[in-house]
Amino acid sequence: MTGQGNDPPGTGRPTRVMVVDDHPMWRDAVARDLAESGLEVVATAGDGEEALRRLPAARPDVVVLDLQMPHMDGVSLTRYIVSAHPRVRVLVLTASGEQSDVLEAVKAGATGYLVKSASRAELLDAVRRTVKGEAVFTPGLAGLVLGEYRRLATAGPASGPASDRTPRLTERETEVLRLVAKGLGSRRIAQRLQISHRTVQNHVQNTLNKLQLHNRVELTRYAIEQGLDTDT
Repeated sequence: MTGQGNDPPGTGRPTRVMVVDDHPMWRDAVARDLAESGLEVVATAGDGEEALRRLPAARPDVVVLDLQMPHMDGVSLTRYIVSAHPRVRVLVLTASGEQSDVLEAVKAGATGYLVKSASRAELLDAVRRTVKGEAVFTPGLAGLVLGEYRRLATAGPASGPASDRTPRLTERETEVLRLVAKGLGSRRIAQRLQISHRTVQNHVQNTLNKLQLHNRVELTRYAIEQGLDTDT
């Protein structure tokens, strides 16, 4: 039976997940937990190269992958997925909580980063939020990523399409974006602004579309680069 809330926004179907890990017992356990919770595990793979071969036919919404794998590591796999399949979200599930690994994964385009000590409930919540484009991190890592974005913002202007134009955001979209830059999730933003969670998600999606960004991680970096994380 499909669990309530497991459908990607606007699709009316279960979230499709691919699990990529070179440890068979761990890979099978993760896939089983996700499937038992109503998600549709469409494929598993033991390394990055196998994942690339299976990805087009599997058509996942989210790829849950490890970083340390033979033949192709998780960062390289993430970079390829984000480039070749921009609608697919990546959630890193790995043993490492090292700063360098977290930042490399995020720079490659991962939407979320979870260490393997996370509980089953935390993993399921992370997958459900990742498919919505929300940035999800193991507690303690979100601040690290925000700090790195602030450092990059002070180093110079961002390169790429978003920095070459001044998109017109509504007052409410800007208000939501300011709270995104401060690291707040959609539910906390909804509470702060006294609006519904769905309304916050709509504002975030509209802003992503206007800025031509792919996910909440890129949106957070953009907001910080614009100085929206500081109180005015």
